[in-house]
Amino acid sequence: MLGQVAASSAPNSPSGSRFFTYEVTGLRQNETNDKNEYPFRKSGSVFIKVPYNRMNEEMRRITRMGGTIVNIHPVNSDS
Repeated sequence: MLGQVAASSAPNSPSGSRFFTYEVTGLRQNETNDKNEYPFRKSGSVFIKVPYNRMNEEMRRITRMGGTIVNIHPVNSDS
């Protein structure tokens, strides 16, 4: 699967149960993500599922890794 999940414990609030999917391009291997146990793909898009309360933190992390967010979609709780 192409996706990743940036999970955290979500509080019992309307915003805590909301998730968004980031479509990211341009991720490259560097010293920040060398600590991961898996390599990044060299091309194409990566989809990352992020809870509402971690959106800003995840945007900063993606930028540090050299990625560009090209699209953000809300994830429906129905699906």
